[in-house]
Amino acid sequence: MAYIGREPQVGNFQVCDAISVVNGQAAYTMQVSSVNVSPETANHMLVSLNGVLQAPGSSYTVSGSTITFASNLFTGDVINFIHILGSVLDLGVPSDSTVSTAKIVDGAITAAKLASGVGGKVLQAVTATHSTTVANTSNSYATSGLSAAITPSSSSNKILVLTSSLIETFGDGQNSSGRRALVGLFRGTVSDTKIREGFVGLNMVSGTTSTNDTSYNLVSFSHLDSPSTTSAQTYTVGICGDGATDIRAQHDSDMSTITLLEIAG
Repeated sequence: MAYIGREPQVGNFQVCDAISVVNGQAAYTMQVSSVNVSPETANHMLVSLNGVLQAPGSSYTVSGSTITFASNLFTGDVINFIHILGSVLDLGVPSDSTVSTAKIVDGAITAAKLASGVGGKVLQAVTATHSTTVANTSNSYATSGLSAAITPSSSSNKILVLTSSLIETFGDGQNSSGRRALVGLFRGTVSDTKIREGFVGLNMVSGTTSTNDTSYNLVSFSHLDSPSTTSAQTYTVGICGDGATDIRAQHDSDMSTITLLEIAG
């Protein structure tokens, strides 16, 4: 943007060098570290003379780097300080070490604003547990009760999904129509996108026919997903019987866990 006159200085707060009063002189040069400085206007300054703050315009005026008091100063007068404020209407650049974590709104810093080389860092973590036993005796997927939701801060970020569940399979191990069950990981519900699947076998009791053959398996998933969105994403573990084999999650109220980690893209 173009300006008529001096361009506003934003947040450039400076304290002028000490000025020695010259008997009978009203005009003085303002410097910072021995370099001439020019305030935006007289209203962008704090000036103390003999311990009294001076009124801009009536007590002093400014032209370039020269401050001129309304009357000559004399031996014994003291210019206590001159502070140049920069533009008092703008926040400007915060001083060093003044911006705390509490001042930053959650989710305000996206991966695009992070320095190069920070890709792969964990930006947030969500964990959920479920310890209620859930059984499925059909050969279609049903929820195991274990799920969690996360909202990515950038569509370029990935979600690392980690799950752990104790799965029980039970049925007739001698029945050749089905000796295993299925465990799946879904983005959404068990009716949505299946992103991982595993088989859980059923032990056979040799030489007998039994509907009570049982196996216990600790089933875990580790999947790096790319939802490509900033909308909330739910991840669900589902269980499915297969033929003559049924399946039960969180057997005997054992705890299953799911952890979602947002990874910077």
